[in-house]
Amino acid sequence: MLELLFASFFVMLASLAGVISLWGWARGFIERNLHLLLSFAIGVFVVFAYQLAGEALGHGGVIAWLMWIVAGAVVISLVCALLPHGHKHGEHEHAHIDAHRMLVTDGIHNAGDGIFLAAAFAVSPVLGFASAISVFVHEFLQEIAEFFVLRDAGYGVRRALGLNFLVSSTILVGAAGGYFLLDTFAAMEGPLLGIATGGMLVVIFYDLLPHALRDVSRTRHYFEHLLSFLLGAMLMFLLVTTLSEPEVKVPADIAPGEAL
Repeated sequence: MLELLFASFFVMLASLAGVISLWGWARGFIERNLHLLLSFAIGVFVVFAYQLAGEALGHGGVIAWLMWIVAGAVVISLVCALLPHGHKHGEHEHAHIDAHRMLVTDGIHNAGDGIFLAAAFAVSPVLGFASAISVFVHEFLQEIAEFFVLRDAGYGVRRALGLNFLVSSTILVGAAGGYFLLDTFAAMEGPLLGIATGGMLVVIFYDLLPHALRDVSRTRHYFEHLLSFLLGAMLMFLLVTTLSEPEVKVPADIAPGEAL
């Protein structure tokens, strides 16, 4: 159990990737180019959504896969519609992005990562730590993209970092549930991936893309936005193809909580 908790906290550190914005040269660059970094984030999220969809499809048939994606889009939209929206008090009062959907979606995805880690450690500590490193690398770039979105949405640096870290803690829920109720929680991983995919698609097409297109129309920076999008997509694609998560198959004779 201690190894699983250590690995989960290690992955959570990726949520603090936005701390690079506190560096002298980086802070000025980020503040000047938030509108372009939003397109970078869209590129990252498009590849991330594709990866999530592929993983979700591997847990069930096409019909169930589509149902969970649609359910995720609908449920996350409804949940976020009920949340308060009075967060825009930072220095970017022009922002119109609602980051609630992104945060809820990321929380669901992180819980799925926790289940994945629990299953990996149930096989062996070596596979568990290898899986944790893979998840951390993927999360690092994703969390940077989410930090850019939160900053463009009007959140200050500290609050954006705090929210990212808080949302990342849902990995502990998935890890603990996977440790004590491995069979039950393992069955939930597919639906969680589908729901996260649906939520991420809503974030991309409802929250981020319209905002980026408005900025393109206003500034006429077509090439810069396209280049930022492609850079984000290519970096994420390289990560998911070169550092793919190991396939985890839990032996049937391992009872919940035994492996560690």
